[in-house]
Amino acid sequence: MAEYKLRTPLSEDVVRELNVGDIVYLTGIVVTMRDTGHKRAVELLSRGEKLPVDMRGLALYHAGPVVRRVGDRWEVVVIGPTTSTRMEVYEYDVIEKMGVRMVIGKGGMGPRTAEACKKFGAVYTVYPGGAAALQAEQVKRVVDVHWLDLGVPDAMWVLEVENLGPLTVVIDSKGRNLYEEMYRRARKKIDEEIYPALGIR
Repeated sequence: MAEYKLRTPLSEDVVRELNVGDIVYLTGIVVTMRDTGHKRAVELLSRGEKLPVDMRGLALYHAGPVVRRVGDRWEVVVIGPTTSTRMEVYEYDVIEKMGVRMVIGKGGMGPRTAEACKKFGAVYTVYPGGAAALQAEQVKRVVDVHWLDLGVPDAMWVLEVENLGPLTVVIDSKGRNLYEEMYRRARKKIDEEIYPALGIR
């Protein structure tokens, strides 16, 4: 396990050096999108239309920030990761078509996301839940916001962050998925040790 301090835009070479279990602190631009934002993005791209933000080399954050208006600017009050599995149906297309290099969320993602990470050079990282106030301190400013018609949490927020983390690499670009590996080990232990000890076949 290694620790990295990275800055967006991220190159494919840098991302492919990351391995499952590595810790990342990220500085630069991250963009939030939840499921409705993913749906809109994929629909726009499928029609050959452009997105309001060029995501190549950036980090996509599964989050719905709580924000407030302060004069002529927005301020993030709290921001924490939302459950990533909701985005699994869209993530392959998002990584492929948008050029995203890092996805941030919680709860893990599935085989299609892992396949996209391996094929296109991206990683999925998790940020611990329950630290939304701390994360707000890591957001330096709101650069822009798009798609407010989807509602504040589901809008596309463009954020400048400093040392956002710790982010743990759960899916790397080599095809490893830490959560799947942990599940298989646990299942094996249950089947081969725990069940026999309890007399369960």
